Amino acid sequence: MKTAVTSIGLVIIGNEILDGRRQDAHFENARLLLRQHNLKLAYSLVLPDNESVITSQLQWAMNKAGYPFFCCGGIGSTPDDITRQCAAVAAGLPLVPHPEGTEILRRKFGDQSNPARLRMAEFPLGALLIPNPVNNVAGFSVDNGYFVPGFPNMAKPMMQWVLETYYEKGSEQASVTYVAVGAREADLCDLMERFVAEHPDVSFSSLPIAMPIKGGYELHLGVSGPAAAVTPAAHNLAKALKDAGVVFATL
Repeated sequence: MKTAVTSIGLVIIGNEILDGRRQDAHFENARLLLRQHNLKLAYSLVLPDNESVITSQLQWAMNKAGYPFFCCGGIGSTPDDITRQCAAVAAGLPLVPHPEGTEILRRKFGDQSNPARLRMAEFPLGALLIPNPVNNVAGFSVDNGYFVPGFPNMAKPMMQWVLETYYEKGSEQASVTYVAVGAREADLCDLMERFVAEHPDVSFSSLPIAMPIKGGYELHLGVSGPAAAVTPAAHNLAKALKDAGVVFATL
């Protein structure tokens, strides 16, 4: 049976991303996959190859009930690949060879199945495999986390498999943005606070934009979430803006 959730988190691991040696693609890939599944990205973390940092952040993610998460990177066989070990500590489980995962590696590498390669099938006890359609080196899931390689061409189809296998599609999403001409946030704080209190089932955003060339301001007010909730909420926001004498247009 598939599980219904509204959003999924993302953890990206690698010094090479933080120091600029490699451009990250996981964030955009995850965001697009989730949008296709009508789900939201709950959060995104980019972590260094540091055991204490990774372990503490994985513990934090595992303790967020109702929020599954993807973790990209650090499950290979080189010394900087420490995500498997950290996941085991975070979950309070021993790191052990996964029988099916080990057999997959033995079939793949044959006589070249050395300890370093077989180490890629050492997962927290009880972990489930995530198939890798690119090179057959599986990822794994434990607790509410889904651990995939740091290579985007592998991670993307593996994340898609997780979504299609374990999670129901969310309800249809929608968004509406109004551009309030000449408005400033400070002048509309009361209006915005009332709107947020009256519409807790949608996401609201306020983005002020200065226009030096025109010598004025714009305020972009956005409403997003389930389509059934966004439509009436956006209508109410438009009415509140009109009643307040704000000139606005739909973006």
